[in-house]
Amino acid sequence: MGQISRSLFFFVILFLANVIQAITGFAGTLLAMPFSIRLLGAEEAKTLLNFFTMLACLGVAVQGRRHIRWGELGKILLGMSLGMAAGIWAYRAFPLGILLKGYGLLIIAVTVRNMVRPGGARMPAPVMWLVLFLAGVIHGMFVSGGALLVIYAAVKLPDKDEFRATVASVWVALNGFLAFSYGWEGSYTPQTLWTLALGLVPLALALWTGARLYSKVDQIRFTKLNNILLLLSGASALF
Repeated sequence: MGQISRSLFFFVILFLANVIQAITGFAGTLLAMPFSIRLLGAEEAKTLLNFFTMLACLGVAVQGRRHIRWGELGKILLGMSLGMAAGIWAYRAFPLGILLKGYGLLIIAVTVRNMVRPGGARMPAPVMWLVLFLAGVIHGMFVSGGALLVIYAAVKLPDKDEFRATVASVWVALNGFLAFSYGWEGSYTPQTLWTLALGLVPLALALWTGARLYSKVDQIRFTKLNNILLLLSGASALF
């Protein structure tokens, strides 16, 4: 597959994933990452999706700023920040193939759990902190810790508007830090910057589409659809 074809497929994935991101405040990178790694390679996929997700979530967070739960946002950022350091180290220390398969299995396991217990379940405080730490580990490796974060958020943020605005704010903060670190490492090559510029068009269309679907999509049915998509995403990382 040529570079132009890979870029076009990536932009389609970017659009579809960010329609979902705009509706829920999470899951966009989860859906896009396994396919993007296959198309572009892990380094470029991480750099691009991190930046696009930061922009998409900034729009969602600003739109829903009245619904942000600032106390929970602080807890989430603390727990995940600690885990991110471990995730960045693990990504550099272990073979990508092993990490990618483990990542896919984790997405599938968490999605099955969410389908069995869609409303979340109360857990002891130390377990909740562990969930946040592990979400940070995954985010440090693949910029997509949302599968684990949703376990915490389903319990602490049962209101749909609070869930969406608060979780989107998490990605603005964490992905902003990662964007800075990727720039420090020299990850923004001329090819990457060109793709970022072109990708603003499908990203803007995705945010526009998602914002209009948000108030129209039945949350129960959308959650079921989202779980199916997450399963497909997890499965794609295994092969």
